[in-house]
Formats: sequence, C-alpha cells, structure tokens
Amino acid sequence: MIKKFMLMSAPLEAISNCEYRKKCFEAGADLTFCEMARVSNLCRKKRGEIEKTKICYSVPTQIQLAGSKLLEYKKYLDGFEVVDGFCGFNLNLGCPSPQFIRQGLGCAMMKRVSKVQEIVRMIEEYGFECSIKMRLGLNKYEKEKHIYLNLIENVDASFFVVHAKTADQTENDPADFSVYSKCVNTDKKIVANGDIRTKEQIDKLKSEGLYGAMIGRAAIRDPMIFEELNYKVIKL
Repeated sequence: MIKKFMLMSAPLEAISNCEYRKKCFEAGADLTFCEMARVSNLCRKKRGEIEKTKICYSVPTQIQLAGSKLLEYKKYLDGFEVVDGFCGFNLNLGCPSPQFIRQGLGCAMMKRVSKVQEIVRMIEEYGFECSIKMRLGLNKYEKEKHIYLNLIENVDASFFVVHAKTADQTENDPADFSVYSKCVNTDKKIVANGDIRTKEQIDKLKSEGLYGAMIGRAAIRDPMIFEELNYKVIKL
C-alpha cells in the first residue's frame, strides 16, 4: 500500500502572501495556507483582510479563518467565489495572542467543541473542505486534561494540524512530539507542526502514521527545505 505524506507551508502573519506560497509550492510543498484572516473583517469587506485571502498562480491553498459567529461565516460564505488553487478553509484554533484569547478566539476556542463542529459543518454544507489548526491547549493544565484530544475526537474536520505546544509556550520552548501517537490513535488525519526541520523527523512522523507535516519557521529561512524533506510516498 502506498500512502502519500503531505508537506504543508504554515500560515504566517505578514509572510504567507502569494509570492511566498508560490516559492514553497515550487520547492515541493503539497499545500499552502493564507495568513489568518478574521471573518468579521471579511464580512465588512475590509481591503487589508481581503488581500490576505488572495490566491494567485493556481497554487494549492487553504484560506485560514478566525471567528466564532455563525452568522458572520454565513455572510462571508454566501459571497465567496472559488478561484483556481482554492482547496478549502482552515479554522485557526491555535493563535496564542492574549488579545485573541480574551475575545474567545484562537486557542481559546479549543474548549468550544460544539461551536467548532457547527462551523465545520456549515463550511462543508457549502461544499468546501474544512481543516483545523490547533495547539495542545492554553497551558500545561489543559494539555494534561487532553482537551486537544477531545476536540479531535468530536469534530469532523478533514484533517487536524497539531502545533505541539500550548499557547503560553514560546518559540524557544520545544514542541512535544510525544503527543502525536495519542492524536493518531483517534483515527483522524493528523498533521504535525512545530520545530520540524529534518528528514529524520519526517521519517519518524511517517512511521507513526501521521498524515503530514507543516513547516513554518524553517521555511521562512529557506523555502527550499520542502525539496529536502520531500519524500512523496511511504510503503506500509
């Protein structure tokens, strides 16, 4: 049996524009992501927010959205027009910004499982794929309570990108790769994210049954990292 292992470029604020995504795709990324856009601002047709969701060059791209109000999603989706390269939406449940968390967005939405499922279902009813990007929780307590597993088990997203850190950790704190085996045991498609930069890491993730890996900071330094990591298939 041949299983494709997906390599993805992360949605990065002020970086993941059309040109950057094109470079990553040409280097071997299978899927790219727009930087996060707030659904509330898209509904108001704010030019800067709309620019974040622009897809160019037919590069396979998911649009990352942040928001919690179903009516805003409906308003946005009612006016959404598909363009070449569009591959679905991604819900941001991983932003660690204190401002976002105070507003109940980003990582704070991980505990609102029913609301997240409603959003995913609505997007899918419009005929679009919906994935989720998330963390392990707001803090160590939430991680130990396995709220990330509760979300994965009870939401029917197309795949889950799991940034293996909590919201209160910094980029200098190491990602906890040990959580991935628990995530894979949910029988959902799991994409690893955080501190991934070597072929050895990719091989280990493949052997553990992950669906793919998302590369962020390492690709900022060198988008050609996708060519170095690009093992397209794994024999099982």
